[in-house]
Amino acid sequence: MTLVVTGATGRTGSRVARAAGAAGMTVRAASRATGFDWADRSTWADTLRGADAAYLAHPADVGAPGAAEAVGELAGTAAGLGVRRLVLLSARGEDQALPTEEALRASGADWTVVRAAWFAQNFAEGPLAAELRAGELVFPAGEVAEPFVDVRDVADVVVAALTGGERYARRTLSVTGPRLLTWGGAVAEIAAATGRPLAYRAVPARDYGEALLGFGVPPDEAGFLTGLFETLLDGRNAHLEDGVRRVLAREPRDFADFAREAAEAGTWEE
Repeated sequence: MTLVVTGATGRTGSRVARAAGAAGMTVRAASRATGFDWADRSTWADTLRGADAAYLAHPADVGAPGAAEAVGELAGTAAGLGVRRLVLLSARGEDQALPTEEALRASGADWTVVRAAWFAQNFAEGPLAAELRAGELVFPAGEVAEPFVDVRDVADVVVAALTGGERYARRTLSVTGPRLLTWGGAVAEIAAATGRPLAYRAVPARDYGEALLGFGVPPDEAGFLTGLFETLLDGRNAHLEDGVRRVLAREPRDFADFAREAAEAGTWEE
C-alpha cells in the first residue's frame, strides 16, 4: 500500500509516517518541502496519483474556516484518482469540525474519521512547551479534565484503520488516553518528571485570545481559537473512550509515561 501522509513533518503526520513505514507501507510525504500545498490545489494531483490511501490532517485546524471546503475538494480529487482509503484526523467534541467530517464522507472514497482527544505531545512541542520551559503554563482550561492521548496511539490507530480492510471503513473512531487529568494535574505530573517547580495558571478564553495576538497570531486565527476554546474546554470531553483498546487490543499509553520519556529527553530543560 502506498500512503500519502499530509503534514508528514508535523506532530501527527510524522508519527503516522513512522508507523506506516513500520507496517510495511510505502510512505509518500506530502508537505511544502515535497511540493504539496493545502492552499494550492494545482499541487494535489501529482502527490495523490498512484497512491492507495491518504492521511488527511488540515494544517490549521479541522474546524477552521475553509477546512471543510479544502478537505472535501482534496478528498474528491483523491477519489477521482483512485485513492480509495482516506483517514481524516478530527477533534473529539469539536462542533466546528463536523462540516469537515461530512465533506470527507461525501467524497466517494472509503473514509475513516479518527477523533482524537487533546494530544499529550502538545505539552512537549510548540508554544506550550516553551511556556513550560519558562516555568509557567498559562491556558484557558480552568479545572476541566481531559483524557490526554499520546500521538503515537493516534498514529497506530490510523495505520490499523488503513490496514484493517472493510473493518474500519465508513466508521468514526474516538481515541483518548486511559484517565482524566486537569491541565493543572498534567503540569504537576510534568513537574514531578522533571524535578522542576512548574506552575499552571488558568485564564478566561478571551484573555488568552489577547495573549495570542501578542504572540503574533493573526487576528482571524486568534478569534477562531478563542471561540474554539470557549466551547471545546467546557467539560464536554471529560470522559473516556475505548477506541485505542478496541482497535489496537491494548491499553492506551499513560500521560505519566509520556512525561517521564519527554523529561528524560530534556524536553523541558531551561
